[in-house]
Amino acid sequence: MRKVLLAFVALTIGSLASAQTAAPPVAPPLTPENTLVLDLSTGGRVTIAMRPDVAPKHVERIRTLVREHFYDGTIFHRVIDGFMAQGGDPTGTGTGGSKLPNLKAEFNDLPHVRGAVAMARASDNDSANSQFYICLAPALKLDRSYTVWGRVTSGMEYVDAIEKGEPPANPSKIVHASIGSDNYPAPAPSTPIPSSATPLAPAADTPMPGMPLPTKALPTLPPEAPAKPRHP
Repeated sequence: MRKVLLAFVALTIGSLASAQTAAPPVAPPLTPENTLVLDLSTGGRVTIAMRPDVAPKHVERIRTLVREHFYDGTIFHRVIDGFMAQGGDPTGTGTGGSKLPNLKAEFNDLPHVRGAVAMARASDNDSANSQFYICLAPALKLDRSYTVWGRVTSGMEYVDAIEKGEPPANPSKIVHASIGSDNYPAPAPSTPIPSSATPLAPAADTPMPGMPLPTKALPTLPPEAPAKPRHP
């Protein structure tokens, strides 16, 4: 009886340890329909494998906005060296979003590793809309607090080259965004394209991933907008 009890305890402890160290979900085969392509002003093309298996509503939102050319010409308005590059706001201030309703959170086990792509939001878990951020370095403290919906598979050097700043003095931008299955031709190789976009003055309450609130309001999350989402 004692041996049976000891075996049961060992099995239980082993199961708990296994659950705590469980690996992130295995990525499904990459398909053109689940590939986001960003042609950046930093001089090249970035491809991102999207994960509808863990964040179906967020991936569908990205597809919808991309096919409406929503992201074309938008800037990366908040870029912190060694942390993340945030964009997806048509106003360039960190307070804007699309006209579509906010998304319910789809928090999952995908980690905030270098190249991870996640949705920005305000303090409300269900406030993500159009803004997203790309991790320039691991930021595991954000895990399961923001919806990770993809990861860069090529062109990370063009992400690293995005102009830094909050906001950047000469912000980099998304020249064109497309879905792989739409077969948009890659631009000819070139040197970085200077951005002609001039960032608007950031709102006083524009938040940011993992940063403390200032006197007035800089949320600790990837915001989107005042009444809408903000940042990580």
